Parts: sequence; structure tokens; C-alpha cells
Amino acid sequence: MSRNSKSRKPLPRKRGWRDVSDEFWVHVEPLLPKDVRSPKGGRPPTPHRTIFNGILYVLRTGCQWKMLPREYGSGSTAHEHFQKWTKAGVFSKLWKLCLLEYDRYKGIDWKWQSLDSVTVSAPVKGGIKRGKTRPIAVNSAQNATSSSIARESRLG
Repeated sequence: MSRNSKSRKPLPRKRGWRDVSDEFWVHVEPLLPKDVRSPKGGRPPTPHRTIFNGILYVLRTGCQWKMLPREYGSGSTAHEHFQKWTKAGVFSKLWKLCLLEYDRYKGIDWKWQSLDSVTVSAPVKGGIKRGKTRPIAVNSAQNATSSSIARESRLG
């Protein structure tokens, strides 16, 4: 039995347990650029809130865009909007807005910040030529199997 698009219906679920809240959406919606409809018509656009919830789902779970659940619309549509909104700076503006809101709510000590090493680029292999490390001093210390043991065995 082959599966077609008619047999692929969204699974029933409680609305809202993974979606952004109405309070948060009030802040997000004005940041999103308006869609320009083609004069030729075409399909009605997927609501921005559905697409935004789908983008957050992919970012939260790490799934492929193609594997986005159908309740969030097409994975290619969500990815297209993600790229467009990233270029428009939507997520940067949203990050700043969330930081300001959190600062008002809890307060941020701006003197202390941290940087995750993952965000800093490592040098490319072969990109930096370094000279050989010179020894600081000649090591005259004996190792754990010192020569005194060997002397004792010879004397013995």
C-alpha cells in the first residue's frame, strides 16, 4: 500500500504546548516582514505564526527541515522564511528584545559576560606556521628508574 498526501494527516495534539504564547507573539509579529503576494495568485500563504512555530521546532529538536511535522506547514516553506527572516535581522532584533525584557524582569549584571568557545573560530590546519618550541633548560633530573638503582645492582 503506497502512502499519498491524503493519507498523511497531522497527528492530533493539544494546541499550545509547543507553540509560542499569545503574549510572546504580540512582540514577534511586528518584527516579521510582510509577504508580497504574486499578482498571478497561487496558494494562500501559510500564517506566519505557524511558520514561526515550525522554525522554533526545528531549532529546538535539530530535525531536518524535510521532517518538520505537517502541523507547521511545509518544511521548505519554513526554511525559506527562516532564511528570509535571518537576512532581515528578525532573530537579532528578537534576541535584543528578549534581553531587554529579561533585564526589566530579573535584571542582568552587564559587567559579567561569558563567551562560549564554540562561537570562536579555531585556526585552520596549516593556516598558522609556528616555529619549533625551544627547550627552556636541559633536564638534569633523573627519572623514576634512576641510575642509582642501576649502580646498586652493579655493586651488589
